[in-house]
Formats: sequence, structure tokens, C-alpha cells
Amino acid sequence: MGSGLKSGRRRISIFGSTGSVGRQTVEALNRLGGHESFEIVALTGGRNVERLARQARVLRPQLVVTAFDECREDLEALLAGCPVTVASGSTALVEAADRKVDWAMSAIIGFAGLYPNLQLLRQGCTLALANKESLVAAGKLVTATASKSGSTLLPVDSEHSAIFQLLLNQPRNTIETITLTASGGPFKDASPEELARVTPEQAARHPTWNMGTRISIDSATLFNKALEIIEAHELFGIPAGDLRVVVHPQSVIHAIVGFVDGQMLAHLSTTDMRGAIEYALHWPERLGPGLERLDLAALGALEFEAPDEDRFPALRLAREVLDLGGLAGAAFNGAKEAALDAFLADEIGFTCMSHAVEATVNSLAGNSELGGDPLDPAAIHAVDSLARVRLGEQVAASG
Repeated sequence: MGSGLKSGRRRISIFGSTGSVGRQTVEALNRLGGHESFEIVALTGGRNVERLARQARVLRPQLVVTAFDECREDLEALLAGCPVTVASGSTALVEAADRKVDWAMSAIIGFAGLYPNLQLLRQGCTLALANKESLVAAGKLVTATASKSGSTLLPVDSEHSAIFQLLLNQPRNTIETITLTASGGPFKDASPEELARVTPEQAARHPTWNMGTRISIDSATLFNKALEIIEAHELFGIPAGDLRVVVHPQSVIHAIVGFVDGQMLAHLSTTDMRGAIEYALHWPERLGPGLERLDLAALGALEFEAPDEDRFPALRLAREVLDLGGLAGAAFNGAKEAALDAFLADEIGFTCMSHAVEATVNSLAGNSELGGDPLDPAAIHAVDSLARVRLGEQVAASG
């Protein structure tokens, strides 16, 4: 695998620079000297064009892209007089990913990140991947593309960054289990009746991590952890049966690797995404000062418990998706994204999301619509689209 460090000024792009991970990546670059230390090739964002424009004025990229055509005029006005090219739309995102870089951050949320990620990987760069949905929907395609071009994939999810670090120099035949930790979310001890009444505003309040709305709600349903089970399988080749999840409310242990001799290694750090971001940025080196140091004595105790898969069935669904294989991951992710959209629009209840996703995947599997080629982007896209339609039908039928 190639090194994340290059001589001279590294060429860097950030996809999804206005979201939580993207903002922290911008801040990390600015702490290291910004445009004077790096050649910023592209910044991309969504509807928050004010933030995107502020970032562009500081980092001075060659290209700035908003994913939404209707936002382009406002972005151009905000960047009037700046020597930067402005573009918009999904095609522009892929074209931005075609611009040669040494290192890129993929922090776009959702399936929309897949095609820019594939284009980045085709050019052979180091890709810091915070877009887990690409691996869930198209894991075999993503990893095959990276392998073919010689690209380096560096996971930026805190759990998968932890696993990546724990597995370094460890022969795979010595690995028995990998355990992902989950905070349990804000409703860990809520009754089924209380869960049924949860609002989007309540679900967006994560107890330990500072994340965006969609990721926080996915964490509250444990769908985020379900995606991470599939992501771990695709990234590290760990069989589904060897992947575990444990609820750990303090969130300072991010992953645990169990070995065939019964010993275990755990990765600990504060609940700060800067750790995974800056590890990927500096890899293969570790550079300080990094994170605030953990005070274990102040913590006093670390708690663990099994997740309740009756109240939070997303974890069970993830394992069933891996058992189904084929294009089940694309269906699962597409249905999950559509269910979250429906919940945010008050069209479906909190607990109904998992039921609707399960019904959608089962419907597609029952009709033999998940057996396409997992290396075919067109087949992946078709199943993603079909899952969203079927999920919409589930929501309409329940309403």
C-alpha cells in the first residue's frame, strides 16, 4: 500500500466539506498551514453554500462544487472575485473526483458518495473514507477498484479506524472476532412504547458524539452500527459470524480484536472524530498533539452490555443482509436512507423504520431481485432505486 505522505505540497480534495467530518478535516488542514502547506484541488458540499464559500476563501481550492444545481448561483455570488471555478450537480462531483490528488477525504453522506469515491479510487490516490454507505451498497466494487488501481483505503469511521490500527501487522489467521462498540444512543433504556413516540428532534441528540442529524438518528436506531457491521466485513474480510457489537455507553473503547489464543486488544480514545481524521491525514506516521488525553481514573468505570435486538432490530438485519449476499447491501442501504427521509418528514414513526426496511429487503429477496452482479455499477444503482421505491410503498401502505 502507498504512503499517505508525499514530498512537497500534497494535492488534497475534500468531498462533503460542509458536514461534520468535512468541517473537521478543513480545520485540521488549517491548523497545518492551509493553502500554504497543501495544494487544495477541490471542495464539495451541499446546500450550505455560505459555509462552503467561507471554506473556499480560506483554503483557496481550484474548484468548488455544490451538489445541487439550484444552489450554484448563490455560490457563485458568494465567491465573486475569487480565482476559483464553481460547478454544481452530480456530474460535477464525479468530474471533481477525476482531478488528480494525492489524498482525498470522502465525507459525503449516503449513496451519493459512491460515484465520486469510485472515480477517486481509479486514479490511485489515498482515500480517507467516512462515507460508509459506499461500502454497504457496493463494498466489493469499491475494494476491487482500489485494488486494481493501487489506491489506499483508510477508514475514517472511529470504529473502523480503530480496527485498522489494531490489525496492523496481525496475521489474519490469528483473528477470531472483531467487536464494534455502540453508545446505545439516547434511547438505550427506553420502552417500546416510548420508542414509538420518539421525534426526529429527540433522535438527533446523540449522548456522546457530536455528529450531523442523519448520522445521529441512524445511531439512535442502531442503523449506523448495522451499516458498520457490513462495512467491517467489506473492509477487512471478516466473516459475519465473527463480528460482534457491544453497548458501551462511555464510548471511549471504539473496537476490540479477539485472537485465537483468547487474548484481546482494544483501541481507546476520547469521543472526538479528529483522532480518526488526523490519523488518516498523517498516515503512516502519528503526529501530535492530537486528541485530549483520556483520564481513566476520572472515568472510574467502563460499562458494557449486550444490545437489545428486539427493540433495535437493525443489527439482526445487517447480518441477514450479509447472509443474503448479492446486491442485498444496496437494497438495505437504499431502503434505510428512504426510511430516514420518511421519518424526518413525519411520514413514519421511529420504530417503523426498521420494520419498513426489513419488509423492503425481504420483498426484493423474495422476488429474486438481489442476485445481480455486485461489481456492476448499473445493477447496484438499479437496486438502490428500486429499494427506495418499495420503501415508499411500505410507508404509503402504513399511512
